[in-house]
Amino acid sequence: MTDLQALHDTTHTMVMGVLNITEDSFSDGGLWLDPAKAAQHGRDMMAAGADIIDIGAESTRPGAKRVSEADELVRITGAVKTLIPAGAILSIDTTRASVAAAALSEGAQIINDVSGGTLDAELPHVVADHDCLYIVQHWRGWLAGSKGANPDQDTSVYEHGVLTDVHDELMRQVDGVLAAGVKPERIIIDPGLGFSKPGIEHNLPLLTGLETFRATGYPVLIGQSRKRFISAMLTGAGTAGADGPTMAQRDDVTAALSALSAEHGAWAVRVQDVAKSRAAVIAGNTWREYA
Repeated sequence: MTDLQALHDTTHTMVMGVLNITEDSFSDGGLWLDPAKAAQHGRDMMAAGADIIDIGAESTRPGAKRVSEADELVRITGAVKTLIPAGAILSIDTTRASVAAAALSEGAQIINDVSGGTLDAELPHVVADHDCLYIVQHWRGWLAGSKGANPDQDTSVYEHGVLTDVHDELMRQVDGVLAAGVKPERIIIDPGLGFSKPGIEHNLPLLTGLETFRATGYPVLIGQSRKRFISAMLTGAGTAGADGPTMAQRDDVTAALSALSAEHGAWAVRVQDVAKSRAAVIAGNTWREYA
């Protein structure tokens, strides 16, 4: 049985491997829709060093359409039933209370709510009724890519600076979750890189300001993997080809940011390429021990 408090209070940065059971996630949509392939990919990430597997069945990329509740339930519970017997610690990436409840009843230990308790008002209550961890992410609504050529153009203005506004808005979301009965010792926060934050100028201040989030007393999850701002960094440096940065290049930068996040005390990094970030996190954790 998982010691949730030890998991919450860990002093070494962990690696959370992403298992997208979706048609249209921006980097690996459709690869793991087959239940057998999804289960094998989860086991492969565990073998590569993932401490946690984060299962999602609904893409949140710009312009993505919502999947039906029934499809999400089938995909999530199928993966949970397969990976729990393999000894996995599972995080469920969902904004639906019904999906969270079903996954927790099958043995999942963490709910990763990208809406931070705002899209489905019942989800925090489901978490409060179960002994699990709850990741509360900064959220300003669905990504706006479907509304025009400029993704997030209507939600990416930060009047007082991105670090100040994201911190303050995230803490208000945490207040709402606490009011629903979730215990503070079960909460992890996530500044939501890439969500209403399309550019380098939106995301790097959050990474360099990681201590601002750690100072809240809550563990901090960093989800930088393959995000748009990484591609922008590579393109701006002149290292991208005619078709843009390769996946390997994006994973290399992701791993570098994983090392920096570990060095500065992140609770976990959420990544697609587990092996690269596992090595990077080991380096970052070791660096922190000697700093």
